Amino acid sequence: MTIPRVAFLHNALASIILPVALIAGLASAIGFQSGLLPRRGSSGFIPVTVNIPAGRLAYRQSGEFFRNGLVVDAPMTETIQRSLEITKYQVSTENYDRCVTEGFCIRRETSTPSRADLPANGVSFDDAVAYARWLSDKTGEIWRLPKVEELAFAAGSKYPDDALGIDPRSKNPALRWLADYERETARKASRIPNPQPYGSFGENEHGLADFGGNVWEWTSTCLRRVTLDRYSKPVSQVESCGIYIATGKHSSPLSAFIREPKGGGCSVGAPPDNVGFRLVRDKRWYAPLLFAILGRPM
Repeated sequence: MTIPRVAFLHNALASIILPVALIAGLASAIGFQSGLLPRRGSSGFIPVTVNIPAGRLAYRQSGEFFRNGLVVDAPMTETIQRSLEITKYQVSTENYDRCVTEGFCIRRETSTPSRADLPANGVSFDDAVAYARWLSDKTGEIWRLPKVEELAFAAGSKYPDDALGIDPRSKNPALRWLADYERETARKASRIPNPQPYGSFGENEHGLADFGGNVWEWTSTCLRRVTLDRYSKPVSQVESCGIYIATGKHSSPLSAFIREPKGGGCSVGAPPDNVGFRLVRDKRWYAPLLFAILGRPM
């Protein structure tokens, strides 16, 4: 007796899905019992979010790109992004300070008042990761920093293009120096350097608020140095995961411990006025496993 094709496929899928589900369930049970995974917490801590349906994203890759030993504009890439849930506003000073009060976060290095409608600044990448862990524990859900491409997807039309527009075939470094000088000259210091209340810089087409204002945002994307061939294909790549990309009016690589970007770090060009962050609610089925294995949202 032969098994019908549909039944065969059903049994084959079941043989794959069932073990995976059992492993995930067992890992979750162990994680909850051991305290590695966040427990179901208070809904009062859940921030306001926006939901962005899956769609196509065209953006300029992050990192430093070289061809024939000369710096060139990062190549454009196009991807299909999965649906994304991200906080509408940057994390507030009030909520960050709750984390500080409970002993999970380090106090901010700024005098910005503790309010529900002011974005936190004076926080490092490490501070942002600690807050994401605390929020995950509080809500019983997985919260993490966005990757650069996720933040670009959420920012939509407000995401900056940092290209200088130099002919990629040019071997004259002076052209890039001049273009870079002109761009940095145009990037004058903000007339309003201090963080402003939520909504001060408007919303984009997705309902995301204040992106590109005077608070840059940490991402979980490490700085890359990429060598391209003459066809703009990568031939080598070095990743530095002590330096992460912060983005706002433009992108800027910053050391993970930097809390005040104007005071130094690995920023390129005009430094950010302030640096803060917003978070992604991670609904991937394996997100709790990553949380348990790595000890932090990823």
